[in-house]
Amino acid sequence: MEHKKGILLESGTNELEIVEFGIGRNKFGINVIKVKEIINPVSVIQVPHAHQNVEGIIELRGEVLPVVNVATALGFPPSENPQQDKFIVAEFNKQKIVFHVHSVTQIHRISWDQIEKPSEMYQGPESQIIGVIKLNGEMILLLDFEKIVVEINPETGINVQQVQKLGKRERSNKRLVVAEDSPLLRKLLHDTLTEAGFQYIEFFENGRDALNYLENLVQSGKKIPDEVQLIITDIEMPQMDGHHLTKRIKDNSELSKIPVIIFSSLITDDLRHKGQMVGADAQVSKPEIAELVLLIDQIAL
Repeated sequence: MEHKKGILLESGTNELEIVEFGIGRNKFGINVIKVKEIINPVSVIQVPHAHQNVEGIIELRGEVLPVVNVATALGFPPSENPQQDKFIVAEFNKQKIVFHVHSVTQIHRISWDQIEKPSEMYQGPESQIIGVIKLNGEMILLLDFEKIVVEINPETGINVQQVQKLGKRERSNKRLVVAEDSPLLRKLLHDTLTEAGFQYIEFFENGRDALNYLENLVQSGKKIPDEVQLIITDIEMPQMDGHHLTKRIKDNSELSKIPVIIFSSLITDDLRHKGQMVGADAQVSKPEIAELVLLIDQIAL
């Protein structure tokens, strides 16, 4: 996966690379940045009373890693050709996880605006799909791997208890804009930020919708510092990613003074540098919601 580092040299291009993999007859995608390596399956040690989606654990270069069966997590039948199966070793939210898939085919470089957000007709609250890519006459579904992991272990996600440990907080009149594509994480962010005292929060499903809202405020002639005191954005979002959103905000003379915090499961040394290149005022790794709240206190206008 060494080639993936090339994309990290560019900032705010609204592009990404995805690893295409198969489960049954369906094609799915995972952001290359999440992928550490792809290996052939090795012996898995079953763990008594583990979550139904967890096959067990493996040892990889001295580390003990959980193995998640993606087919089981999606409600798909087992592999018809186990000899072709692959293990995708991924890292996000400051943890490594192995995803057992049926095949890995190729890598595509695409733009986030090629990724359609799922329709509400088929994306219910339980859906693990965060985007649909139409490529070469086929459809590739972009999976919400964070949701798959949080369903297995809710403690790895954002939770209100982290905010409650900050002690009693006053109600805040600061107006926040949040761009987050995952319905589950939007709800968790709403609950935790509300608990932290923030009453005025505008949520958007992707960077494009958030940018349209901000640009409409500018066109309306309203005083931007009165309308928005801080922006929080994820990185991975259909239509427009968080890095490109941040770049567009900082390139706009009317919006550039609004602080932007990137809040993502992909905050690594490489990506932290990329966030700095597009002008982010701060970056926090999910699920560190308490750290996010303290940063909002410090830098919101």
